[in-house]
Amino acid sequence: MTLLRDEPRAIRLYTPEEKEKRIKRELSRLRKIFADLPEDTKRVADGLIQEAAFMRVTLEETRAVIDREGVIERFEQGKQRFYREHPATKVYTALINRYQGVMKQLIDLLPDGDKEKQGADELMEFVKRRSSMKP
Repeated sequence: MTLLRDEPRAIRLYTPEEKEKRIKRELSRLRKIFADLPEDTKRVADGLIQEAAFMRVTLEETRAVIDREGVIERFEQGKQRFYREHPATKVYTALINRYQGVMKQLIDLLPDGDKEKQGADELMEFVKRRSSMKP
């Protein structure tokens, strides 16, 4: 994966094609999880699933930018120079909160027995992925 620079301040980890591929993979994963929902509920859930897939891939991309560039950046404006929170951290914080809300809505659509299992599975997947990213 190479960082792409579309313009001086825009940083992308994935090409648009690669990002779309990752979103489709996440869509497939989420649709399998929610496949047993009743048809009418599934139609309602589909929009949330699409948004969740986009947000998850965007979060991965944003996290990679933060890992690469850090949470603090040096900012210059005229003669003033100071350190500030990297803009990607603000994006990540806002997006993770929205993602969490969308996932809660989706999990709330599951039958009661599936909710506990799904929450535990999502947590284990997150823990496994984080531990595999450590150097």
